[in-house]
Amino acid sequence: MTDLGETTGAAARKPRTVWILALIGAALIAVVAVRLISRKPVRMGIPPQVVTVARVVRGAMPETLAELGTVTPVATVTVLPQLSGYLTAVGYVEGEEVERGQFLAQIDPRQYQIGLRQAEAQLGKDQAVLDQGRADLARYTRLGAQHAIAEQTLVDQQFVVAQQQAQVRADQASIAQYQLDLQYTHITAPIAGRVGLRLVDPGNYVTAASSPGIVVITSMRPMTVVFNVAQTDLAKVIERFRSGAKLAVTALSSDNSRTIAVGRLYAIGNQTNTSTGTVPMRAMFDNEHGALFPNEFVNVKMLVDTLKGTLIVPTSAVLSGAPGDYVYLVNPDHTVSVREVTPGPSDGRDTAILAGLQAGDTVVVDGTDRLTDKARIRVAAAAAR
Repeated sequence: MTDLGETTGAAARKPRTVWILALIGAALIAVVAVRLISRKPVRMGIPPQVVTVARVVRGAMPETLAELGTVTPVATVTVLPQLSGYLTAVGYVEGEEVERGQFLAQIDPRQYQIGLRQAEAQLGKDQAVLDQGRADLARYTRLGAQHAIAEQTLVDQQFVVAQQQAQVRADQASIAQYQLDLQYTHITAPIAGRVGLRLVDPGNYVTAASSPGIVVITSMRPMTVVFNVAQTDLAKVIERFRSGAKLAVTALSSDNSRTIAVGRLYAIGNQTNTSTGTVPMRAMFDNEHGALFPNEFVNVKMLVDTLKGTLIVPTSAVLSGAPGDYVYLVNPDHTVSVREVTPGPSDGRDTAILAGLQAGDTVVVDGTDRLTDKARIRVAAAAAR
């Protein structure tokens, strides 16, 4: 009986323990659920964008035009023979600098020397005939005054002397022509400059104005650069040019890595190219060291004017998009605002701002790619000016 009673009591306590454990578990679950429900959700915010900024300052901004130019010599002369003959000598070295009047080549002069002697002999003969005719005319004049000869004889002799005088003048002109031909056989440089490669060798027979000529001479000092300016910029250039301003023009290498020479605007063309809408201009350079070489391409920068006391920002701060030209203006609460601006001239590094900003404003110059209006920022550094 005792064993049976103990077994029955143990069986009765077992369900009670299970219920207690179940209640405890339910209570724990309820507590966890309440805490989970009452916890505030964690907000996943966008971290501030790290940017570099710069202040808007006042300063002087040069107004320049950047164009592509071609180096053009003041004069290029192809030396052509003026008469025919065999070339007997060449007196220049290819590629050297020559002075005006320097000997270049020699054409065989013998046939022209012979012609000169013949013309001089003919002049001597005709001069003697003229002297005889003048003597006869003097005698006829005396006899005519004495009415010793017919008047017609005196008149005829006057006409004979006139003809003889004309013949003498023709002989003198022939001599002058042969003397000029002899000068043409001795070919000299018509201008100072650099000679090109030799076009004809001694021993060749050349003729008057024969192609390709004897040599080509290109003047090296001074040198000019021809470039084109858009018609939209023409009015400003003409205004400054007519006022007497010497507009500085800088010639740079094709990669803009070095300055070749500095000159000034020399001339403005008289017509606009209808296909390109540009006007040709020419700048003059001293080219003392020969840095500018004919027909090479150079980059040209012409200083038209200088804006003084204008607002200046780094060029990287000025963006273009749907609003037009704009910058990201830094607000005191470390956010940015899109601010529309009117940009002016630029020198590549900096840009003038004609409207939209004030001196002392701060703008973003680096890190703008992920910015939007009202975006939060963190300034990493200020751009060096």
